[in-house]
Amino acid sequence: MTQTPEQRLGGLALTLPRIVKPAGNLLGYKTDRGQVYVSGQLPLKDGVVKYVGKVGDAVSKEDAYEAAKLAALNVVSQLSLATDGDLSRVEDIVKVSGFVNCLPEFTEIAFVVNGASDLLVGVFGDRGSHARFAIGVASLPRGVPVEIEVIARFREAG
Repeated sequence: MTQTPEQRLGGLALTLPRIVKPAGNLLGYKTDRGQVYVSGQLPLKDGVVKYVGKVGDAVSKEDAYEAAKLAALNVVSQLSLATDGDLSRVEDIVKVSGFVNCLPEFTEIAFVVNGASDLLVGVFGDRGSHARFAIGVASLPRGVPVEIEVIARFREAG
């Protein structure tokens, strides 16, 4: 029997963080014709920043990997809201966009964003496999080391 995403979350000893209203004039996600576009998510635990700093300086690549996992877990929380709490309605994680706040000489950006990719595949199985880009940037909101956004396809309710 295939496990549901919720069962996989439990098996990974993860719970979905509480989502707080985005700061600014934007939505946490937007749906359009079977697609859900999740706004960039930060490594927040119930609305509180958990990681701060530049990767390759104040933040190790290993901590940045964990920050990417946490940001992706916030993506899953947004997907849960978009699917009325039924993550089995997520048919496919189509694309992941990863932004890493890092020193110019830091080149292990893909390693950091793998934290998000690994989390999404862990939760959604094969449906979590996706196209992706990962780039280094000079700064991110609230000084966080990573931001993750996702495009997913979902099944309409009913």
